[in-house]
Amino acid sequence: MNSRRFETVIAGVLVAVVARSAPEAQQVSFERILRADREPQNWLTYSGGIFSQRYSPLTQITPANVKNLELQWVFQTRGPAEPTEKFEATPLVVDGVMYTVLAPNHVVALDAATGRLFWMYSPRLSPLARVCCGRVNRGLAILGETLFMGTIDGHLIAIDAKNGKPVWDVSVSKPDLGYSFTMAPLVVKDKVIMGPAGGEYGIRGFIAAFDAKTGREVWRFNTVPGPGEPGHDSWPAGSNAWERGGGSIWVTGSYDPDLNLMYWGVGNPGPDWNADPRPGDNLYTDSVVAIDPDTGTLKWHYQFTPHDEFDYDSTQVPVLTDIEWRGRTRKVMLWANRNGFWYVLDRTHTRRNARVSEQPGRHQLVLAVVQSAHGSVLHPIVDGHLVHLHERARGVQSRQSIRRTVSDDAGTGAAHWPGSDQSAVARGSVGRDPGLRSEER
Repeated sequence: MNSRRFETVIAGVLVAVVARSAPEAQQVSFERILRADREPQNWLTYSGGIFSQRYSPLTQITPANVKNLELQWVFQTRGPAEPTEKFEATPLVVDGVMYTVLAPNHVVALDAATGRLFWMYSPRLSPLARVCCGRVNRGLAILGETLFMGTIDGHLIAIDAKNGKPVWDVSVSKPDLGYSFTMAPLVVKDKVIMGPAGGEYGIRGFIAAFDAKTGREVWRFNTVPGPGEPGHDSWPAGSNAWERGGGSIWVTGSYDPDLNLMYWGVGNPGPDWNADPRPGDNLYTDSVVAIDPDTGTLKWHYQFTPHDEFDYDSTQVPVLTDIEWRGRTRKVMLWANRNGFWYVLDRTHTRRNARVSEQPGRHQLVLAVVQSAHGSVLHPIVDGHLVHLHERARGVQSRQSIRRTVSDDAGTGAAHWPGSDQSAVARGSVGRDPGLRSEER
């Protein structure tokens, strides 16, 4: 465990204000986080709840009276925070106290009703910190009376929520190698879980869990698998491209307590715009990974964009819900992907239930995957009764026209193409029109 010097107060007239402790609040147990929907007056985790639905059942503000809202208070960003930087944090609200982050890593506790400052905590950051897209932070996590924040110079810090004093500080990764933490951590049971940004700087991404009491790293899952790890064969043989393969984590995942699975979206491969040095699918970039929070074991994955050449990070928030699908309740994950497709995934395994419309005769677009020597590339186009799959590899374009019944394999996501060359089409499914239908079992 590394220690650093801390700057926990701001100078001048603010010192007296900063010295105040936040009002005593009930401890935020993991049980409270699991049942955050029962406390609509609070916001206990990054997306409001572990299912990441970001929905509030509060009813005081309505479409009829929203026009009457007026400004109640303003909290002005102040030094040593960087007032010209972007503000991307989602605040936590716990029993009347708002905790948020001013860019890049200055934590404040405010009276949520008045905006009064209780305390401000500012770590001393390394000048070697490098970030691609702004010196920002997306928020905090809380467990018990402790806040948790990742920093742009690769640290994870625990902070006393009552007074803003550091509890522990661990150095997780080296900022000079391009690693930074910009996401809000996720608390699951007694662990704090997060991963690094830095895909543009040639990092090798990971998701790691830390003991909430000590900061000790408990497990690590590499989002770019190395030799001997499942998925490594999706990177070029005899090459060290995987060592700087990207796969960053910069948006907080979700958690299903019944399945005891976490879901995380993984960023782009590296280099992002030049795919020539990394032929193959480049797992687990541009994927969702389902991970056991106790062990870090990968249970399943689904790759939205194999061999990404267009910076299609799949770091969107995994929204969990249960829906009625063909007469029975299904545990699904809703995913609006940066590649332009909307996905509905069965979150118990890799089966996919994607749909655009159930109206008879309407097209139902779902990605299909075509294998090439440089990775699985997909470009579906619906044209009348045919689905054309365009393979793009090193500027060479080929086209297959398929008029077949397609069915998703419930265990692997593989597609069966009756009467077609199944070696050409590896997995995925295409849509429905009067001459082509997608079956889901």
